[in-house]
Amino acid sequence: MNRRRLALLVIGAAISLFFLWLAFRDLHLPEVWMGLRTARYVWVIPGVVVYFISVWFRSWRWHFLLRGSKRVSANRLFPIVVIGYMGNDLLPFRLGEVLRAYVLWRKEGIHIGTTLTTALLERLFDGLTLILFVLFGLLFVPLSVFLGRIVAVASAVFFGALMVFLFLAARPDLLRRLGRWGIGKLVPRHFRRPFWGFLEGIIIGLEGLRRAQDIAILFGVTVWVWLLETLKYWLVSFAFALDLGYIPMMVMGGAVNLLTALPSLPGYIGTFEMGIRILEGLGAPAAPAASYILVLHAILLIPVSLLGLFFLWLEGIRWAEVSAVAAERG
Repeated sequence: MNRRRLALLVIGAAISLFFLWLAFRDLHLPEVWMGLRTARYVWVIPGVVVYFISVWFRSWRWHFLLRGSKRVSANRLFPIVVIGYMGNDLLPFRLGEVLRAYVLWRKEGIHIGTTLTTALLERLFDGLTLILFVLFGLLFVPLSVFLGRIVAVASAVFFGALMVFLFLAARPDLLRRLGRWGIGKLVPRHFRRPFWGFLEGIIIGLEGLRRAQDIAILFGVTVWVWLLETLKYWLVSFAFALDLGYIPMMVMGGAVNLLTALPSLPGYIGTFEMGIRILEGLGAPAAPAASYILVLHAILLIPVSLLGLFFLWLEGIRWAEVSAVAAERG
């Protein structure tokens, strides 16, 4: 492991441990355990079902973004999306995105540069939607100082990124000239061809931002995806009698998923657990909120990771091959 990767791993671990401490300090752990023991876990079943429905719609969104390179149905992309989620849960540095790019290239021949660009666009639309969810929810529930800072910083980052992507998508020739100039200056002649291919992959990946109609479709599908995600959060909350409505869950889900954009250990450990404090600020008792967040995090990690490993096996990809891709791209 080189110094850069080691530094990122240390930073992610430090952030995870800090947020775990912040989330669990002052909690009465016997009460948390009692909440886990007495929960009505039957509500987990519809939550998991809704979650995988939302993953299918994510697959459709990816199909829409990729259509400029190759038309691949959402049904064919669904296993690859699940494999990517499994990778993010089990590998450091969000290497699930690289893993699904590799699997898509291996299966469909789509350039990795295109796939990684569409993955960035997905995260961009996700972030913008989460900000809007939090802002909408805060019309009905109070805004804490902590949530206010999250929303302010995230708004600046995601809206700034959107402006950059829209500018580059509208000027592919300018992006091509700038990219080729940079490659010519920084990359030795014998190694330039693959970088040129990667640049063209990025340009193709940005095609989904060149028409207002396409942007509206992407945003609409993303809003639907996160409405389903919020429904999952709400359904699982019934298992712990939190007695919070759909809109407070919208605020919690938006805020906690914005936090998961920070560097952390695999599976968003620590950043996701800050949902305990967010729920507490929305009026939920601390111990039941902790029991709920622990179970919610588990059902977000375990089913998709197991299914991702199964799909990886069906694709004939061994874990050693995954490790090699991670080592090369991490």
